[in-house]
This record gives sequence, structure tokens and C-alpha cells, in this order.
Amino acid sequence: MEGDNINDRDPDDEDEEDEDGQDEYENDGFIVDDVEDEDVDEDEEREDSDEERRKKKKKRKKKEAEDLDEDDYELLRENDVNVPKVGSKKFKRLKKARRDFDEEQFGLSDDEFDGGMKGSATAEEKLKRTLFGDDDGQPLEDIAEDEEPIEEEEDGDMGEEDEMADFIVEEDEEHGASVRRKKMKNKKSRHAPDVSSSALKEAIDIFGDVDELLLLRKQGLDSSEQKEGRLEDQFEPTVLSEKYMTEKDDQIRMTDIPERMQISEESTGTPPIDELSIIEESTWIFNQLINGAVPLFGKERQDHFINKDDIMRFLDLTHVQKLDIPFIAMYRKEQCLTLLQDPEQHDVDDDQDKSEKAPTMKWHRVLWAIQDLDRKWLLLQKRKSGLQLHYNKRFEEESRRIYDETRLNLNQQLFESILKDLRGAESEREVDDVDAKFNLHFPPGEVGVDEGQYKRPKRRSQYSTCNKAGLWEVASKFGYSAEQLGAHLSLEKMDDELEDAKETPEEIASNFTCAMFETPQAVLKGARHMAAVEISCEPSVKRCVRNIFMDNAVVSTSPTPDGKIAIDSFHQFAGVKWLREKPLARFDDAQWLLIQKAEEEKLLQVTIKLPEKFLNKLIKECNDQYLSNGVSKSAQQWNEQRKLILHDALFGFLLPSMEKEARSLLASRAKNRLLLEYGKDLWNKVSVGPYQKKESDVSSDEETAPRVMACCWGPGKPATTFVMLDSSGEVLDVLYTAALTLRSQNVHDQQRKKNDQQRVLKFMTDHQPHVVVLGAVNLSCTRLKDDIYEVGLSLLTC
Repeated sequence: MEGDNINDRDPDDEDEEDEDGQDEYENDGFIVDDVEDEDVDEDEEREDSDEERRKKKKKRKKKEAEDLDEDDYELLRENDVNVPKVGSKKFKRLKKARRDFDEEQFGLSDDEFDGGMKGSATAEEKLKRTLFGDDDGQPLEDIAEDEEPIEEEEDGDMGEEDEMADFIVEEDEEHGASVRRKKMKNKKSRHAPDVSSSALKEAIDIFGDVDELLLLRKQGLDSSEQKEGRLEDQFEPTVLSEKYMTEKDDQIRMTDIPERMQISEESTGTPPIDELSIIEESTWIFNQLINGAVPLFGKERQDHFINKDDIMRFLDLTHVQKLDIPFIAMYRKEQCLTLLQDPEQHDVDDDQDKSEKAPTMKWHRVLWAIQDLDRKWLLLQKRKSGLQLHYNKRFEEESRRIYDETRLNLNQQLFESILKDLRGAESEREVDDVDAKFNLHFPPGEVGVDEGQYKRPKRRSQYSTCNKAGLWEVASKFGYSAEQLGAHLSLEKMDDELEDAKETPEEIASNFTCAMFETPQAVLKGARHMAAVEISCEPSVKRCVRNIFMDNAVVSTSPTPDGKIAIDSFHQFAGVKWLREKPLARFDDAQWLLIQKAEEEKLLQVTIKLPEKFLNKLIKECNDQYLSNGVSKSAQQWNEQRKLILHDALFGFLLPSMEKEARSLLASRAKNRLLLEYGKDLWNKVSVGPYQKKESDVSSDEETAPRVMACCWGPGKPATTFVMLDSSGEVLDVLYTAALTLRSQNVHDQQRKKNDQQRVLKFMTDHQPHVVVLGAVNLSCTRLKDDIYEVGLSLLTC
């Protein structure tokens, strides 16, 4: 068989042939290759001596040396000289296999093969039919070269094996006949032209198809581009925040609402837009403005020019239409005319003639004050809503823990009164009062761990200890409850006359003695403490006491021993060293901040208290509402207990808390007024228009703004500096004069001063300023002004 003949060849002979390179040039018109004459007979090849092999090798090397380079062929073709190329080393093993096949099929030797191919076309046709069948296709070299470019010689062996793999003749054992099977060669990737086929084949065996890898790579690049597109992965959050490039900033830009409104609604929530809510809020804002809660840069006016309906329309413009204050003041001014008036300018307009009034920029401070009150109102409503949800949840938890029907009814009444007070609260302090009352009767941290909540540390108080001992029943025997007392003090409700118990306080207290409260006196003391705490936490009682205290309390100061030494007539605390009963309402500036600072430095002693007259009046009013009119011995004993309760409530809880509130109120009021004064001064500075050239000042150039020379006084180090600015505010030139302000009579100093004057004169002559601006920082600036004026006069006389 043909396949057997080819496969029976000794593999050693093939290795020797490859090693010796027995290739010589054949110009047979079909295959061109360097193939040397080699013996056909295998027995004769084995008998070749080493010397003959060396001769053949030298002959092959000599023939290779005679071969032309590729550059030489290119040069010959450019000169229209056609020279056939010497056969390449490509397809060397393929040609060897072809010769071996022909030798055994046709019995031709190498010499006969060469001669026969040159002189006879029959042998060529036989060879074609043997290799390719009857198909008249392209020559083998043309097909191979069309499919792939020639590989590098360094990859020759592997490449030749791959090319030979297309023409391996295998035996089909199933049919018993010799069948030629052409193994399809793996295509080389077009994306890697410099990679050898062997390396590519090995890569495909390891990693899979190249096209699939390229597709996955492309998908990975697309996803990576998307990831790289996120700025959060490329920059630090602080950088993005400074450059306004965060997702929040993008959302603000996309939302068609003013930015300050969006930022404000993050904390206040979405404002209500229904008519009832707007009416309620406008009423609250109007009351705050009338009562002077927000001072509008000066003393409160007696005739209030603000219209409540204008406030309602302003809230509709801001809440519903989402319009900002500058837009409202410019394009919706007809809807809120009374809110556009300046509280201070309103008085000035009556005194000055309109023709003499200088043009000023409008601040719209009333609109801004209403916006601040609007924010406070929204925050107040948000807090009240959150507290109400918390109270409902906490009351349900507390109700599940109590099985006493009387206690449940009492808690239900307390809870309803707390919700009523919460709904009626109109300030943060009143909400704090309601919250204090709720925490007193429903203290946090007592929910069982079995309900899935973390156990918080409990705050043990004397009130909770007495409450757990059951003394709340004794406290309820004293008479009016704290809620009833508050109603009487505020004149909201007047109950029937108080009836005293028939038993004496000691007799009732003896029924509640226990291990913690062993005697009736201890029981009464604990019950009085509970009653006093409840009175001090009642919102209506605190509201009444607060009004009296804030209206009539006085402040007194006196120096400490250290203060007597440190504070002299020139000290910054000299004005507050001695104050005697100054009313709280008289602190209309930042004086309290000086008092507070001196107290922190332990230079002053500060007392805030009610005068004796108002304190006695308050005690008398409480006694009238809380004591009974009974004349019996038991009634007198009960009244004695009630007096002790009121004394503990007033002096132990209410008055000290009112003093703290007064300090906080004075501090916040002083800071607000100080900030308003600073804002007013800043507004007066920034609202000044640019310098206008006088009609008599006619210059050749028509600039939009005058040229300005600015001067800053210096003691010498640094020197007095002159800066020339153009009409756009850009710095044109700078001049330093160290000796211009010298007052010495020394000849050398006088000469230096004259030199600086000449430099300033030249500086002004070169730049021709329209106006000279001098920054006044101390008294020396007045003398500097005279020096500059002298230089200016010399400039005019020139």
C-alpha cells in the first residue's frame, strides 16, 4: 500500500535527512526548493561514509552562500531584470515526503525525478493527480502563500509540521482502503500577526477560541469604561464635594427648584401646601413679628405695618410655587407690598426729601426674617409629629406592662393631657416642657428585653423610687393635681372648692409604710417630693411662671476679689463691673456676652432673680389656687403639706430652671443682635456703588470706571504701599515708600522722605488716577493723607 510504503520508512533516515539538510535547487516548474541529491536506496544511505556526508554538507553551504539576498532580487526587479528565485526552505519536509512517495509509486530516483519533471509533462500530471486528484487548482506554493504569510525561519520546524499536517495520508481502517484525509489547520488570528502558529495553537488549546476571548475582552472593556466613568472611583469624596460633583449636586441641578429650598427641605421636610396649614403658619409668624421675637435691626416699632394677608401670599409663593425671595421681590412684589418695606428706612423716608435721598440697594430684610420663621415653624411641626409617634408607641408598651385598672385609667388621662399640650405648643420651650412631663410619667428604658429591644441603662431618680413604692396614691390625696393647678393659674378653668380628706396626713401615710419608707413622715416626704416634681414639670404651670419671671427678673453683677484687682476703668469689663437689678428686657445689645465672658474668667459674680415684690406675689397666687379654705385641724395640716409642696416646687425646681432659661435667652438674644449689627455694617459696605466721576472731570479716554490709586499705611516694615488699579480693578503697578511717613528732623531722613515724595509724584504722573483711596487704620493715616494731598497739589501745579 502507498500509506504502508511511506510509513515503513525508517524514522532515523528522516532525522538524518533533516539534520544534514539534503535539499537542493530544482527548477522543475512546479516546486522550488534547496534539495541536495540523495540516494534513494535506504541500504546505500546507511553505507555512506562520514566523509561523503561532510562533502555534501560543504557543497550545500557553498550553494547557500551563492544565493542572492532578498534586497538583491528587489534591486534586479527594479532594473527590469528577471532572475528566478532560489527555492526557499519553506515546505522542505513536504517536498521530501513527495519525493519519497514518487520513488515508491513510480520507481523514480532523485535524478530521474529531476530529469523527468523537466522534460516530460506526463510525470508532472501524474504527480498532480497523485497529490491533488483530478482537480486543476493552483500550485501548492500559491495556495499556501495565499492562505498565510511566510513565517520566520526561527519557527521553521513547528511551522513546517503544521503545513505538513494538511497532507498527512492516513488509513481508514473501517473500509480497508487508503483514503486521504485533509486535516484542517487552525487559522491564525488576524489580531496577532507576529505570533507563530505553534504558539497560537498552544494558546487556543489552553484558553479556548481566540474570537470568544476577544468578545469577552471587549465586553470587559465596556464594563470597565462604565466603571471608570464613575467619578466616585477616581476622586476622593472631599474633592467631589468641594467641586460640587457628587450625585446629590447632580440631583439638585436636575430639580427645577431653587437650591437653597432643596437644601432646606432636607431638614424641614416638604412644607404643607393646604390652605389651613398656611393660615395657621401665617398666624404664628405674624404673632412672632408683633411680639418682637425677631428684632428687625433696631427697636421694635409701635405701629406695625406688616399685613397678615401678605404673609399668607408669601407662604403660598414659597411653598406652592417654589419661588425664591429675590424673584418674589422683583417680579411678585405686588402680592406682598407691606413685606418689602425696610423697618428702619420707613422712618428715614418721612424726614428726608425724595430728591435728597441717595439711591440705596434694598435688603428685603422682612422677607428674610419671615423665611427664617418659616423654617423654625416647619422644624417645630416636624418635631411635634415625631414626638407624637414616639409617645403613642411608648404608651402602648407601658400599657402592656400594667395590670392595675386604676393605674391604667390615670395613665390614660395623663397621656391625653400630654397630647393636648403637645398640639398646643407653639415654641421649642413649650415642646420641651411637654417632653419633660411625658418622660416623668413614662420614663424610657423600662421596656423588657424580651420584646426585642436593647436594654438601656436606667436612671434611678427619687421620683421613680417613690412611684414604685406606691406613694403616688398619697400624692393624689393632697388636693389639686399639677394639671388642675396649671389651669387655675392660667385662668383656663376654675374647679369647685377643694375638699380636704377627713383623715390626717399621718393617718393616711401610715397605711403606706414599707421597708424603704418605714415612718409616716418618710412617706409624706416622698409624696411631697412627687407632687412638687409633677408641678414643676406641668407645662401650664411652667408657662405661667416663665411669663412672670422673664418680664420681671433682674440681673445684678459684682466683682470677685480677682475682679476688683483686674478690672479698672480702662478694662473691657468696666462697663459691667457693677450692675444692680437691671431688667432682662433692657438687655437690647451684646452686653450680656461681656458679662458671660467675665463670669467665665471668674472676675464677676452674676445673679438673676425675681425681686421680692414679684416673688411674693407669685407665691401668694399659687397659695390661693392650691390651698383649701377649710378651718378644721385636718384641713390646716393638709394646707401645711401643700405649702411645703409649693415651696419645694418653686425654689427647688421652677425658679432654678427659669434662671437657666433666662441665661440661655439672654445669650441667644445678644448673639442674634450682634450678628444683625455685623450684617448691617457689611451690607452698608457692599451696597456702596462705584465711584462716579464728577461732571467737571473730563478725560480724554472714555472708560467705564475711573482709575483708582489705593494706599495702605505701613510703619516701615512693611512700607507704605501704593497700588494702581485700572478701570476693571486689575493691578497695574505697585510702589513701596518706606520713608514717606517719617517725622524725624534728621537731614538723612528728610532727604529720604523727599525722595519718596518724588517717587509718588512720578507714580501719579505716569498713571493719572482719577481718585486716591486711603485705608484708615490709625491716627497716622491722617498725616499720611496730608502728605498725599501735598503731592497731589504739586502735581496740579506742574
